[in-house]
Amino acid sequence: MFKLFFSILLSIFLLTASSAKSQEAGGGGDNKSGEKTSFKSKRKQRKEDRLLAREERKKKRQEEKAIKKHHKRIQSKDVQKRMKKNRRRDRKNNQKYPT
Repeated sequence: MFKLFFSILLSIFLLTASSAKSQEAGGGGDNKSGEKTSFKSKRKQRKEDRLLAREERKKKRQEEKAIKKHHKRIQSKDVQKRMKKNRRRDRKNNQKYPT
């Protein structure tokens, strides 16, 4: 009984392991026809990737600069005074009509 159980278990193990290995043996990658890509095309692809990354960084920097410029414009002395005046006015109104 033990030998039969062991042999069945062993055969199931071997069959599943071999089927999984055969699926991995095909390789992977983007090549559909099985031909390898040349070094020049890989180099060209890397160059395009670098250009895209550079464009992204440039856009990100421009956005950060615009945000910084906006915050600087908000923090001017006149704007600060106006905000302080509005804050006082709002506090006074809130004391008159509490919710």
